[in-house]
Amino acid sequence: MKISVLASGSKGNSTFIGTNDTHILVDLGTSSLYVEKKLKEINIDPNTISAIVLTHAHVDHISGIRVFMKKYNSKLYLTEKMLKEVSQTFEINNYEIIDGDFSINDIDINVFKTSHDADDSNGYVISNNNRSLVYITDTGYINQKYSKLLKNRNLYIMESNHDVKMLMEGRYPYHIKQRILGDRGHLSNKDSAYYLSNYVGDNTKTIILIHLSHDNNNPDIALNTLKETLNTSNKEVNNILISEQTERTELIEV
Repeated sequence: MKISVLASGSKGNSTFIGTNDTHILVDLGTSSLYVEKKLKEINIDPNTISAIVLTHAHVDHISGIRVFMKKYNSKLYLTEKMLKEVSQTFEINNYEIIDGDFSINDIDINVFKTSHDADDSNGYVISNNNRSLVYITDTGYINQKYSKLLKNRNLYIMESNHDVKMLMEGRYPYHIKQRILGDRGHLSNKDSAYYLSNYVGDNTKTIILIHLSHDNNNPDIALNTLKETLNTSNKEVNNILISEQTERTELIEV
């Protein structure tokens, strides 16, 4: 598999995942034009995107879907609750309901529940040819019952949304701060690093931190928090990337 986080942050999120036979996106919450441009930068024809897999229906994860689907006829994969939520914003005709684990051609996808203030939200373990990645964004915590499923994967794409000190000292209203910190909010740098230190194993080669807050985080703080936590746990991952809002990551092969 090859992966590139095309955009990540509060203004829009989308990630490309592809095999030799199948190309998909996870979320499309920035403009369709932006995603098309970034796909072409990594030599991917937008016409080859067969599916968009949705994590949840907040605007920063869905805003470009309608235009992209109309132009390229991709199929949207989402839960029944997500469909009802998305349908309040725009009509969807080409979709498939997620009800448990599923496959898109040669890509196998395990579904697990995240905890966010949307009607429904999912995380995914995405696999092909004995290689796998974990995709987790927008969650207040990760249920311990998924630990076995999430351990020792080749790549982790994980939310590291905020630094708690920056958030509490920042300009956000108190009720927004409480929402972000709550069980249906977002993972802090510390929480993200804690989970990753428990999940990574000998097979893990790469971590990509996503959904960093522009106001309440700093890439250096997020990176240092993760490195320090991994070191304390006697874990080591050589390739750690920080995603950006308006720049894609390199194309990574898993």
